[in-house]
Amino acid sequence: MGDLATGLRYFARGQRWMVGHGRLYAFCLIPALIALVLYLAALVALAFHVGDFAAWATPFAADWSDGPRAALRVSLALLLFLFGLLLALLTFTAVTLLIGDPFYESLSEKVDEEAGPVPDAPELPLWRELWISLIDSARVLGRALLFTVPLFLLGFVPFIGQTVVPVLGFMVSGYFLTVELTSVAMRRRGADLHRRLAMLRARRGLAWGFGTPLAVCFVVPFAAVFLMPGAVAGATLLTREMFGENVTDERAPAGV
Repeated sequence: MGDLATGLRYFARGQRWMVGHGRLYAFCLIPALIALVLYLAALVALAFHVGDFAAWATPFAADWSDGPRAALRVSLALLLFLFGLLLALLTFTAVTLLIGDPFYESLSEKVDEEAGPVPDAPELPLWRELWISLIDSARVLGRALLFTVPLFLLGFVPFIGQTVVPVLGFMVSGYFLTVELTSVAMRRRGADLHRRLAMLRARRGLAWGFGTPLAVCFVVPFAAVFLMPGAVAGATLLTREMFGENVTDERAPAGV
């Protein structure tokens, strides 16, 4: 429970850090707003066509009576949309970080500067950093899908699909959100994806405590846009915790 509470504290601390840095906060909203427009367009398109896909995927139900056929196809359409929503949740952070790499790199550096000694970042050209970020995000998504697809299938199981599966889904999403969000600060410390995963596996409670509340908040319309800058700030402080670095943060708002 200690790591869960610590992760939650850094989630809140990152958001509160941004409260004291309003101009930087407004600047860092831009990438999330761009990503939001793209994802909203994709989800609206999915909502309009998911019923047709459910009908196409269940030709065997064409001869069923209206009630059972409608129940099956509506359930499948709902599950498909929820799967799309979960996939959006898993990828939104990666896409936003990719779009806003210079924004969030600057933000993370600022957090590090105020929190204590700043590590020397490896000097890489921007295209190289974006390429590494893209490849790492694809690998993280692949790992996330290993959990997401079975959870999607379990969603068809009565009761479990409506109770246990959503909870596990938020935990999986939260864990991989933490993996993504710590990437900026981790790369500054020369930690590649394998080391990042190893460190978070060793402290899963920390990852769940930080990422799960964020995953829950991301389901609320537009919340992801306004929470992303604070999530990057909190992930930087969380990274300092995992590396055993002192976090003074004396200029953060009182009570942080």
